[in-house]
Amino acid sequence: MDTVLEEIFVEDLTNPFLEHGMLGQSVFNVIACKGVDLLNHPERYKQWQNNNGHQSTLDPAFSKGVDAVGAFLRGMEEARMFLPNDNSSRRDELVNCMSRESSSHCGVKKRYNRDKHQDEVSRASKAVKMMEQEEIGVHKMFNEMMFHSYEVCITSMDNLRISMATESKKNNRKSISNKTRDVVDLRTLLVLCAQAVAANNHMCAHELLKQIKKHASASGDATQRLAQCFAKGLEARLLGTGSHLWQLLITERPSVMEFLQAYKLYLAAGSFIKVAVTYLIMIVMHAMIGKSKLHIVDYGPRFGFHLAGLLRVLASREGGPPEVKVTAIGCSNLRSCPTERTEDIGMLLSKCAREFGLPFKFHAIMMKSEKVCIEDLKTNDDEVLVVNDLFNFSTLMDESVFFDHPSPRDIVLNNIRNMRPNVFIQSIVNYSCGSSFLSRFRGALFYYTALFDMLDATIPRENQLRVLLEQGFLGHGALNAIACEGVDLMDHPEKYKQWQVRNQRAGLRQLPLKPHIVKELKEKVKQNYHNEFLISEDGQWLLQGWTGHVLFAHSTWVAEDVPSK
Repeated sequence: MDTVLEEIFVEDLTNPFLEHGMLGQSVFNVIACKGVDLLNHPERYKQWQNNNGHQSTLDPAFSKGVDAVGAFLRGMEEARMFLPNDNSSRRDELVNCMSRESSSHCGVKKRYNRDKHQDEVSRASKAVKMMEQEEIGVHKMFNEMMFHSYEVCITSMDNLRISMATESKKNNRKSISNKTRDVVDLRTLLVLCAQAVAANNHMCAHELLKQIKKHASASGDATQRLAQCFAKGLEARLLGTGSHLWQLLITERPSVMEFLQAYKLYLAAGSFIKVAVTYLIMIVMHAMIGKSKLHIVDYGPRFGFHLAGLLRVLASREGGPPEVKVTAIGCSNLRSCPTERTEDIGMLLSKCAREFGLPFKFHAIMMKSEKVCIEDLKTNDDEVLVVNDLFNFSTLMDESVFFDHPSPRDIVLNNIRNMRPNVFIQSIVNYSCGSSFLSRFRGALFYYTALFDMLDATIPRENQLRVLLEQGFLGHGALNAIACEGVDLMDHPEKYKQWQVRNQRAGLRQLPLKPHIVKELKEKVKQNYHNEFLISEDGQWLLQGWTGHVLFAHSTWVAEDVPSK
């Protein structure tokens, strides 16, 4: 019976109530068992001293602990003396009692485990449901942007105008901004801090950063929001953590839904993307007059929204839709925002083409831009070849890792010349990063200041998506430009006049701007957007900007030896 009792109690070792598990077993063994079933046979320390012939040199506190344990076990042993010799009935009673107790605790444990499992299942179910809902939302927004981008943009613009009118009634934005500028000139502090960082004057840089962070705010005016972004970049560079932080931002990108929402807001707030896409469409439509086959080579298509807009216009042209083939060159993604896989873009565009009734083929080339040449394109003599870059060439290195080799940027331009396209459409980000940290910082400050001012004039400050757009997507770009170097540096922008010289050196000839296209774009911007948006011309480049600052530029090119028409 005693042996059976011990086997019963082995099952209770995992019971969460320890006083009825391991300790309860020891007490029960001392009280109820004897002979070979008695596990412990304690003796007083003096008995051990007599048996061993010498005294241990134990720590006094530990010795007191041994005495206490010995006294406890001795009390248990003496308690056994009061049990009757025939104690089987008593043990049976104890067994029944302890078994009921153990059974009760097992029930609690089982209920505890069952409840815990149910909670985990519930949480997992909620997570799956949220993911499913987000996927449905993403799919819906993709369809809107692919099939109804114009209508979506107009609706979003109207909503922003209403929101801005409501906000202007609530407070005087200019008075708030002027009050902040009277307190501290954040842009000057940013430049001074960058100079201190460049000079390795850490003490001065830390003091300036402290002042900047005190007045910066992600929900303040344009300058405060800009300072919030730039302070993060300066601090990361000062601490030497820029590269590590950038790698984290790449791996922890915002969700596709967040990106689409921010992109939609940016599209509604400013004319920059809309003008770039409209310019692309108008140039292609002009090149396709009297032609029936079109081949578009697109560098870094990202989500392909600009191509979806082009397909819709091509499908409705007079004389019927042409056959269209898109070759998408999947550039490596160093950005901290999500992108669709090039194959997925192909499926989405194929769906658009079927919906529009357009004959369509899609070809993906997954290699570095500088590796792609004419042999990879599978071109035909009877098709109009259009090469397009929408703000992606700034990610190409502007110098080679080898002293006597051309840069990746020059290699791509040489390859485009060898493709001999009917037209090469180029859209660039217009600021120079220079050859030093300070020159890159000043260029980035110039560029992002104009963007943040534009957003402050067109989006209410209480808009939470604006915070995501500024601190997330634009802020990540600013942080990279300030904190990173070498292979971690994402963008190497140049001004449009620098690109003009580079293109000509590569054997490309610039085409003149078409007056009717420029006129129509100017009218669209004037009618639909804030009056501070700039659209002008210089040296056959179409320029876009804000309050006189040129931020983007567009031009068209052919190979130098292609005869003029």
